[in-house]
Amino acid sequence: MSRVAEGVSPLELADYQKAVRLVLRHPLITPGYPDKAALATVRRWAGQLRTDLMEALGHRLVTTADTARLQRAQDGLDATRPALTRVGRPFDRRRYAYLVLTLAAVGRHGAQVALGELADAVAADAVRIDGLGLDTARKPDRDAFVDAVTWLTERGALTLADGSATAWAGDPERAEALYDIDREILLAVHHPTRVLQHLTSVTALLDSGSALGLSAGRAAQRRDQARRARRLVLENPVAYYADADSELLGQLRAPALAEDLERLTGLTVERRAEGVALVDTSGKLSDIRFPGGGTVAQAALLLAARISAAAQRQGRHALELLPAAERLAARALRIDAALPSRGLVAELAEPDQEPVNEEPAYEASGDEGRIPGETRYPFVTDSWLRGRLKEITAEYGAGFAADLRGDPDRLLGQVLDLLAAMSLIARVDGGALVLPMLARYRGVTARVRTRTAAGPPTQTALFADDTANETAEDPTP
Repeated sequence: MSRVAEGVSPLELADYQKAVRLVLRHPLITPGYPDKAALATVRRWAGQLRTDLMEALGHRLVTTADTARLQRAQDGLDATRPALTRVGRPFDRRRYAYLVLTLAAVGRHGAQVALGELADAVAADAVRIDGLGLDTARKPDRDAFVDAVTWLTERGALTLADGSATAWAGDPERAEALYDIDREILLAVHHPTRVLQHLTSVTALLDSGSALGLSAGRAAQRRDQARRARRLVLENPVAYYADADSELLGQLRAPALAEDLERLTGLTVERRAEGVALVDTSGKLSDIRFPGGGTVAQAALLLAARISAAAQRQGRHALELLPAAERLAARALRIDAALPSRGLVAELAEPDQEPVNEEPAYEASGDEGRIPGETRYPFVTDSWLRGRLKEITAEYGAGFAADLRGDPDRLLGQVLDLLAAMSLIARVDGGALVLPMLARYRGVTARVRTRTAAGPPTQTALFADDTANETAEDPTP
């Protein structure tokens, strides 16, 4: 029997699960972020949440009068959950750098700071970093800086007291903005589990069990494997058995995993021959909803159907990607190669990682060289993908956004990024590997509605598979 939420009565379980989903979806909750009711909901269940999140997932919840901060145990590097700009675009490197420098600069100010003064402080730090800089005379630099400031404003670390950041970005000589600084929220935004100056590799940020002071005995190791399995299912669209080591595989197959996650989150665990997925039909926990509305999501859904049908028909296979642990190590090595060497305390640092082969091996067709028991995935080429997207655009593109319809390479890149983020494909040199979960979209069909006086023509994609029977929203031109 699951020990999760033991102190919660059946009548209150739904409210408790709502609090769990809130704090998992938003690791930082403040009086106004993500909404005005969220903090009260989480604070009501703070004690039970602290117990269950640590016991089930190895996460630590820290609450104060004005914040709830979840310190996640991190198992791997993940590029699918970026910070977003005011218009929903992922942060680039410049914006991330400005965000970190803004946090440092705000910490040196008092109760208030003017945006121009803050920009000057960030610029003074940025100029000392090769290839960065911040020139307030350049509109792209001002826009990137305002995106970083707005990210902090949305979370309440900064509160606009007067003026307009948008107006300042347009003309800093004629406009200004004044912000109040909330020290408590500012501290919660940057709350690392390690002293960052002591790290020499990105992998030292991972394996948070040791960072949180958990014991390393045999029983604790089994418990940590169970936590890792729950995190894998909770934080990814699907946990494939082929990616799991033997110990983790046993935990993924254990009945207790489904029982614990379903009781903790209120969602349903779906098991298939290839892996385990936590199904969020409400969309309250997922950071990406698929199928969804908009040009990229609609084009991705239609392309997924064509990829799946082709993989079933042609039977072309490729060797499996590197195991998950090796992919992580390869990615970490590329990041570590760019880390500065100054200012590090070597005796407290993690040992360097051994190099691994970071090139995924695959074959375009056939079973030559196959290793017994090795998982092999269908492979589609970039040229084939471009051809299928061209067909989709010609047939259904009347409802696509004009800028994406006119830039097929950009649209294809965003479509493949979305499918990869949903663990439906794995992008490799020359094309993509077709992962098992994509098969559930094989029966997708679409219809185009005629133009009406109310708006332009749109199309709706529908599922033929009853395991994924949500109707995708109409795209917005």
